[in-house]
Formats: sequence, structure tokens, C-alpha cells
Amino acid sequence: MNLIRAIFKPSRSRQQLAFVTLGLCTLAVLTVAIYIILHIIISGSGMISWHFLSQMPKKSGLEGGIMPAILGTLFLMLGTLIFALPVGVLAAIYLSEYAQHNWLTRVVNLSIANLAGVPSIVYGLFGLGVFALGLGLGTSLLAASLTLACQALAMVITTSREALLAVPRDYREASLALGATKLQTVREVVLPQAFPGITTGVLLALARAAGETAPILVVGATFFQSWLPHSPSDQFSALPYHLYVSSTQVPDMPEKRMWGTALVLLLVVLLFNSAAIYLRWRIRRQRAG
Repeated sequence: MNLIRAIFKPSRSRQQLAFVTLGLCTLAVLTVAIYIILHIIISGSGMISWHFLSQMPKKSGLEGGIMPAILGTLFLMLGTLIFALPVGVLAAIYLSEYAQHNWLTRVVNLSIANLAGVPSIVYGLFGLGVFALGLGLGTSLLAASLTLACQALAMVITTSREALLAVPRDYREASLALGATKLQTVREVVLPQAFPGITTGVLLALARAAGETAPILVVGATFFQSWLPHSPSDQFSALPYHLYVSSTQVPDMPEKRMWGTALVLLLVVLLFNSAAIYLRWRIRRQRAG
């Protein structure tokens, strides 16, 4: 037994080697990410102007601005939030606070985890078949929002459930001991404590959805749109689809316009990620104070 322990006991040199290896892997990932971000900023910053951000496109996107794509992306994220947030959080509350821990719950949790690995184009075909054709919504902003909400549900449910389970059980027991009901305990004790984690998960899910092209490809996104959507039943333009068509299907498209669109999309995604970090930090600071 002592011999086995001596073999598997990590020596100081092995610990240092593991530390250096993990540090180099982290540095490699950061280097690639920083290079991509800096390259997009350098290549696209020259295109960013008020005219580019606020004007309608002209001549099949070769001139003018990308305002319909920017507003369409924001409308799409708002619709995704409206549909994914209540369903995802309520499902997480049921799974963590009310559902019995049996084989059925394990199957449900496993299915939710597997949804995160489904290719995005599958969600697009699902949205086309169920929302656009099945429910008669057509190719519209509403159908695209519901499609992206289905894709975001996996991350929203998983992160919300983990945030709820991270709340110490002593808080629940203390609330119930004081005479509060199960619903009151969840609403007044558990949810406020889990709110930072839930908010972070929701915003990260929206940031991922903001950069998706395949799910909205067949449910309402258009490339050249010289008008803004006036209702959820209208078609819309979005930054990822606009960038995809610009770079693959429009002849003589200036590279600086493509890089400018990529930079705007990157800023939108970074905005959601920064909002998640800021809200989490602010809530924790308020509680600590």
C-alpha cells in the first residue's frame, strides 16, 4: 500500500510541470482570442462611423449603412429574452426545488444538457417546421425569436439550475422553520440569492444567440432590407446573416465593409458579456456592503 501511495503521490516537480503546462495552454488560448479581436478591430475600425451605423443600405449593401441589421439583431435578442427567460427560469425552479430525484428527473436533466450540443441548423429546421409552417407564423421576426429561444433554453435552464442549487440549504430550512411556505421560500430567499448566476447565464445565452446565423437562415432573416420591421410578423435583417451574405454571395463587396460589420457584431456580443460581468459584480458588491 505504501508503495502504491508513493507511486501515485504527486511530487513537487510534477506539480510544477502540471502548473506550467496548464499555464501555457491558457496563454495559447488567450493569444489566439486576443489576436482575432485585435485583427477585427484594426481591420474594421476604419469603417465605423455614424453614417455606417445609422443609414439604410444602398446598392445591395455595397454602399450606405447597416442600421436595419443592427436594429434587427436587437429586436431578435429582445424577442429571445421574452420567450426564453420565463420558461427557462421556471423550468429550473421546478427541477431544483420541486421535482423528485428519480430516473425521470435524471433523464430530463440529461436531455436538457444534450440540447446544448445540437447543431444550430437543426434548430433552424425545427423553427421552420414548427413555428413558420406549423403555427403559420411564416418567415418572420417572431418565428426567429422563438427558434433562438429554443436554442437558448438549454443554457438558461442549466445555468439557472446550477445557481439555484448553489444556494445553501440552510437558507431554505431557516425560512421554512420560520413558517414560510415553499413558494415564499423560493420567491423571497432562494431566487434573490441565485439572481446573479441566473442573470449571467441568461445574458451569456443571449450573447451566443446574437452571433447565430444558421437558426435564422430559414425563418425570416434577409440580407438587403431598406426598411425596418414594423411588427413581429415582418421579416428582418440581422448582423450575422448580413455578414455571411456579404462575404460569400455579393460580388465586389469591399473588405472594409465586411470587417466593419464583423466589428459591430463583435461589439454587440461583448456588450452582452460585459453586462453579465457588471451585473454580477454589482449585485455581489451590494450584498457585501
